[in-house]
Amino acid sequence: MNGKIKIDLNALAIFARVAEALSFSAAARRLDMPISTVSRKVADLEDSLGVQLIERSTRKLRLTDIGVDVLYEAQRSVETAEAIDAMVSNRLSEVRGRISISAPPSISDSLLAPILSAFQSTYPQVSVQVMVTQRFVDHLTEGIDLALRVGELKDSALVATPLLKYRRQLVASPEYIARHDPLTHPQDLPAHRVLAFGTSVAGHRWSFSRGEATETVEVRPVLAMNDYAGLARSLADGAGIGDLPPIVRTDLVSSGKLVEVMTDWKLPIETLSMVRLGNRHVPKALRVFIDFATTRAKQMFTDLPS
Repeated sequence: MNGKIKIDLNALAIFARVAEALSFSAAARRLDMPISTVSRKVADLEDSLGVQLIERSTRKLRLTDIGVDVLYEAQRSVETAEAIDAMVSNRLSEVRGRISISAPPSISDSLLAPILSAFQSTYPQVSVQVMVTQRFVDHLTEGIDLALRVGELKDSALVATPLLKYRRQLVASPEYIARHDPLTHPQDLPAHRVLAFGTSVAGHRWSFSRGEATETVEVRPVLAMNDYAGLARSLADGAGIGDLPPIVRTDLVSSGKLVEVMTDWKLPIETLSMVRLGNRHVPKALRVFIDFATTRAKQMFTDLPS
């Protein structure tokens, strides 16, 4: 007897997913297999190694000290296996696989849907799952490969690829403009009916710039909504003045149903990014999509306000 341990590489990969998520159910969803299979595979791996890798309780899981060490090597093994599989399968000529994306509702129809249609027309062997939600998602536990987000990253484990840069515009319907006093300065805003993005009608602070001058004004919206697409409809109906990203409901501006007001005062530049986990091997389908989306978005929006 040579004393060598036979390790099931499939079980090792499953253990890595469970350890990363600290959840059997989350790992099962990510792997698209029954939770009973995931649990059995991890138990079989522990039996073959003769050590306990995960401490289980009714509330949560915790890696043992040896489990932490095994996880590091398991992740390296999984990444190596995936890279070898990609090379052996020669996927340079044919991109296939599955991508899971999270996106806010405001841009699902105006930006994401057209990009996905063009992408899948070019790469029909790639299936895409989209979860439309306003909240920040947990990439690991929810199985998200890529999330569309606005603003700076707070999680150092994430990597962002800029998709578009733009300024929100202050807009209103021609009917609203005709019924109210002209808006020429940010300090005129509190006298108007303001519609704002958000979940609360409590005070919102907006900052504007004109050359070297800056102005910050607090407004109390009569309507707050955390969906820009819905907010745009209310603005077009003449409900008030509000801020709108130029990538949302572009038809309302191009048709004249919404008009930019106070054009010499500018809101800050914002960045819409594609965000992914930075410590993971990036499958070919995901790499191709990121490159495709970056190019396509710039083609779709060539004259964004700056």
